[in-house]
Amino acid sequence: MKKTQLKHQRILIVGSGGAGKSTLSRKLGEKWDIPIVHLDALFWQPGWNPSPRPEFMDKVKSELTKPQWIIDGNFDSSIELRATYADLIIFLDFSNVLCLYLACKRAWTYRGTTRPDMGQDCKEKMDWEFIRWIWRYPKDARPKMVNLLANVQTDVITFNSPKEVEQWLLNIPTSKKSESSP
Repeated sequence: MKKTQLKHQRILIVGSGGAGKSTLSRKLGEKWDIPIVHLDALFWQPGWNPSPRPEFMDKVKSELTKPQWIIDGNFDSSIELRATYADLIIFLDFSNVLCLYLACKRAWTYRGTTRPDMGQDCKEKMDWEFIRWIWRYPKDARPKMVNLLANVQTDVITFNSPKEVEQWLLNIPTSKKSESSP
């Protein structure tokens, strides 16, 4: 069987909370056999305590120097830096209503537990600050993201619905390792 050499080795996945960044990271990581880095897991210390900014940035920089990664998350403090290292940026540009629904669904699914993509001992929660952030994403964060993506020197894919993401996943090639697996 012919082996496929993948063009993209450093993928950044961004979008509103609840859009499915971590889910896409997992699916793409399996398909392309690329390690996944969840920014939430790097940032949040046990009990929802934030990492000090210099410590967080050191962790991010350490990940960026690796030859392969899929990094999911927003974190304005490092987005421009991450974008310069990425060879593909995927923007999940979904409506705030859909993202809020998906975030609520996730909160229910993981209630009382810590998600695999979250920092240790950060039990799933849904607070008003997070709800407000999702609701206001189209006005507060999206314009900055669109501007950043318009000015990067790398490949960008924008998806407007989960259906578009699933269709894309069905049609992209798999990695060398994935193709040789039974």
